[in-house]
Amino acid sequence: MNVFQVEQQLVSAPIKNVAQEVHRALDKMGKKPPQGDVAITAGSRGISNIVSITKAAGEWLRLHGAKPFLVPSMGSHNGATAEGQRKMLESLGLTPEATGMEIRSSMECVQVGTVDSGHVWMDRHCLESAGVLVLNRIKLHTCFSGPIQSGLTKMMVVGMGKIRSAETFHTARPEHMPQILEEMGSLLVQSGKIFAGLALLEDGFDATAEIHALPGDQILKREPELLDRHRHYFPTLPSKELNVLIVDEIGKTYSGTGMDTNVIGRRGVHGFEDLTEPKIKIIGALSLSDKAQGNALGVGLSDFITRRLRDSIDEKKTFVNAFTTGDMQRMAIPCTLEDDAELVKMIRERFGDKRWMLIPNTLHLEKIFVSKDLAKELQGHPRCRVSPTPTPLSFSNGRLSLFA
Repeated sequence: MNVFQVEQQLVSAPIKNVAQEVHRALDKMGKKPPQGDVAITAGSRGISNIVSITKAAGEWLRLHGAKPFLVPSMGSHNGATAEGQRKMLESLGLTPEATGMEIRSSMECVQVGTVDSGHVWMDRHCLESAGVLVLNRIKLHTCFSGPIQSGLTKMMVVGMGKIRSAETFHTARPEHMPQILEEMGSLLVQSGKIFAGLALLEDGFDATAEIHALPGDQILKREPELLDRHRHYFPTLPSKELNVLIVDEIGKTYSGTGMDTNVIGRRGVHGFEDLTEPKIKIIGALSLSDKAQGNALGVGLSDFITRRLRDSIDEKKTFVNAFTTGDMQRMAIPCTLEDDAELVKMIRERFGDKRWMLIPNTLHLEKIFVSKDLAKELQGHPRCRVSPTPTPLSFSNGRLSLFA
């Protein structure tokens, strides 16, 4: 089977000097940090330039008299243990040596209030600090829609609240999550501990495009406009109807569900209306990112996986994350085939060679591969540049060579 390379002309707007932009944004906010220990939140996502941005934020705080430190803020991720979450930060390069700040990791939380869904919690280190700088990327959420999705508010609510607030938040049905998120976020802002938020927007090539500093009491008000800005950059598949999608690598470094549901058109939440596009009949996932450290949440969104991916799964870590969210289907193990070559072979035998697309992951969509019929179709797409030369679908020791 031959495929054709497609280069998507995604929105490109990389910031040349992210550290300088962090300082500029925080200066422009016009608000001095509290004196004393100030916590900076650090999540589990693979955010572009996260080390440089976090380090610069710490330097700015230090320049203005504060004493910054990092707090792992990732809900129930990486086994919901203090050591596991510390290791997650270190795997992303957020070490004390690289950032110039110590990591204070604990799963101990303090209750700060109650909403309809239950109690609202805050990490003990954050609550005992002089203030918190909430740092996160703004983007579409993989489970629900609304004016506030994945960003600063969710980092406050689920990240800083660890597994306790994560459980409160995820007891709500997806259609109620935007309201619950706002209610829980408002309580946390009212605690007086949220000094400010540092919101990051990434362009279509996963590069830092915008950095915005928001006073703590403005986070919930201004986050919706930043989410709208994100839609301008968000990369998508160039076809809304596929027979087969092959994803070379999944994992939480690319999306909270391993594969971004807004890209693949599957949320995998029982009893809740799913996305309507793109329509994809079969999804094959080939491997799990090393940076996911065994957490394969989202593997259940695929139909076929390889033995290599299955053997990479830490079922305990994945279970804790899935059980906290309540969406167990997302960790269900799909049909497992020996390797990439067998997976492709079996899907071809059943579904043929038409309307195939192969992508490295759901975050990096600038270079993809498509079957011959899709190549012809996409030649007229304003965002696509299709190579006229076919590329053989080849394997090395059973492993797909396209993205090696």
